[in-house]
Amino acid sequence: MKKLLIAALVSLGIVVTPLAIDAPVFANAKSEVTSGISSVNDGNSTDLPSFITNIVNILLFLAGAVAVIVLIIGGIRYVISSGDSGQVQSAKNTILYAVIGLIVVIMAYAIMNFVVTNVDK
Repeated sequence: MKKLLIAALVSLGIVVTPLAIDAPVFANAKSEVTSGISSVNDGNSTDLPSFITNIVNILLFLAGAVAVIVLIIGGIRYVISSGDSGQVQSAKNTILYAVIGLIVVIMAYAIMNFVVTNVDK
């Protein structure tokens, strides 16, 4: 097992080392960072409202994903509860809270889109 680990690390070093040696060196880091920031919105403007909208959209997506994962976990707990009333009630509460979380995320997304589209710039 130790030999396999050493072989894997050596192989990784052989693959990664040429990539590190051939990495380009940028003389003007400020212009590179500025061009990277300007390309975040697919080349669109980088004004503050669009930046905040992108951040909120990402956070809402993550919250929705977590709610769906918790819903799945609640369903699995319900299935494997094997009739124990305490575990069944706990699983039902988990599912209920996950559904409430999904509703809150959907409403937050709708409110945010309403505010962003109807606010005068």
